[in-house]
Amino acid sequence: MEWSRSDTLALAMHKCTQCHGSGLRLSRRGAVTPCNCVLRSVFRICWERFLRCVTQEKHLSRVSLEPHLGKSRPSTWGRKDEEYIADFCLVSRRTLDEFEHRLFRYHFLLGADWKLCSRRLGIDRGNFFHAVYRIEQKLGRVFRELEPYPLFPVDEYFSGPSKRGPARALSIRQEPARPKHLEFPRPLGRTA
Repeated sequence: MEWSRSDTLALAMHKCTQCHGSGLRLSRRGAVTPCNCVLRSVFRICWERFLRCVTQEKHLSRVSLEPHLGKSRPSTWGRKDEEYIADFCLVSRRTLDEFEHRLFRYHFLLGADWKLCSRRLGIDRGNFFHAVYRIEQKLGRVFRELEPYPLFPVDEYFSGPSKRGPARALSIRQEPARPKHLEFPRPLGRTA
């Protein structure tokens, strides 16, 4: 997945000392990569949507009909809020190591502040915040680059691919039109 300036410009911090608000920076190898401030923004947007899905009342969850490419089942029903919650938690568990996942669970999922997390994990305040930033950067990159369905942009996750770009996985297969010379002639009406 390639990052472009249009992807990162709105997410970048204007006072960032590494990208100076553009959202892109050169890596040590000379490749253009997204800045850490952009990756943290991606994570925070996904986390805010996760919190909204978790804290809403259960009767507000909606069921949606999703089209598929297969012939056996043209569409399925799904609960996007619950699927997003599960995807957010499972992708985080797969991506983070044991210490990072414990910190992620305490701080982001259970809502513990830095004092409680520091005491529980046996780390000081500085190491706590450095670990939180590393987790946000790591998960922000994974949420954006996840294939075939990324968690970010959130609106595409919940309502399908946007109309401005090409469809990622949703394409409707159309039958080719038959040439006119291969069609059977239609019988004319009866004449008496």
